[in-house]
Amino acid sequence: MAETVADTRRLITKPQNLNDAYGPPSNFLEIDVSNPQTVGVGRGRFTTYEIRVKTNLPIFKLKESTVRRRYSDFEWLRSELERESKVVVPPLPGKAFLRQLPFRGDDGIFDDNFIEERKQGLEQFINKVAGHPLAQNERCLHMFLQVEIIDKSYTPSKIRHA
Repeated sequence: MAETVADTRRLITKPQNLNDAYGPPSNFLEIDVSNPQTVGVGRGRFTTYEIRVKTNLPIFKLKESTVRRRYSDFEWLRSELERESKVVVPPLPGKAFLRQLPFRGDDGIFDDNFIEERKQGLEQFINKVAGHPLAQNERCLHMFLQVEIIDKSYTPSKIRHA
C-alpha cells in the first residue's frame, strides 16, 4: 500500500487592504425586533414591536427600514410562507393561551417579562426566515419587513433581483 502524506503547505492568500479589512461586509442582513409598545384597552389591547432592517442585499428595495408589527402579523407571514414557498418555516414563539385567562396575579400577555421573551422569540424567527435565500424572493416577506401597512389581499409572487 502506498503511504499518503498530508499536504501541509499554506494556502496562498492575497494581501488584504484597509477597505477589505474595515469596509462593509460583502452581504449583510440585520433585523432587530425592539421597542415593544402595548396599545388599546380591554379586549382591543395588543402589543406591537418595531422591526428594523439594515441590508445591502440587492433583492431588498430599501437598504434601511423600520415598521411596527404585532404578533398576528408574524402569524400572517408564517402562513403565507408555508402556503406560497418551498421554505420550511420555523415555529413562532407560543400563543400563550394560559396567560390570557382572567383573574391572574400578573398582567398576562402584557407582563414585561412575557413581552421580552416574545420579542426575543420573534427576532429569532424573523432572522431565520429572512436569512433563507428562497424566502428572500417572496413578496410577503418584503411587505412584512419594509411596507408600513401590510396589504393582506396582495397577489403572492416572487421578487425579481434589482
